[in-house]
Amino acid sequence: MKYLSHYIQNKQTQAFDEAGAFFAFSNQQLDESKKEGVKYASLGMGLICPVDNAKQLMTRLDSIVQEGIAEDIKENGKKAIIRRELFNHECFYTNDICDCVEKLEGYGISYDEI
Repeated sequence: MKYLSHYIQNKQTQAFDEAGAFFAFSNQQLDESKKEGVKYASLGMGLICPVDNAKQLMTRLDSIVQEGIAEDIKENGKKAIIRRELFNHECFYTNDICDCVEKLEGYGISYDEI
């Protein structure tokens, strides 16, 4: 069974490329990737994007996630997704579903459904 990342990875990469965004985790990586005369914004988690494209990129990334969630639900169904995430977060071992509940908030799946 696929995870959300499988549904969104290629589209995210395309969005990064189109926006001129890249990941940098050190000043050296930043210096190697940035282009002269372009102002950049740090969008968190190492994501760097030209200031002029930052808002558009964030909006596009949100759309990609929502599209991926819809595709995941269509392909797998809510019950299978809940089961996948319960196993992924080892909820049966820990007897705690909080991580799973948090992960599935974006899916519109409630605590009671889990």
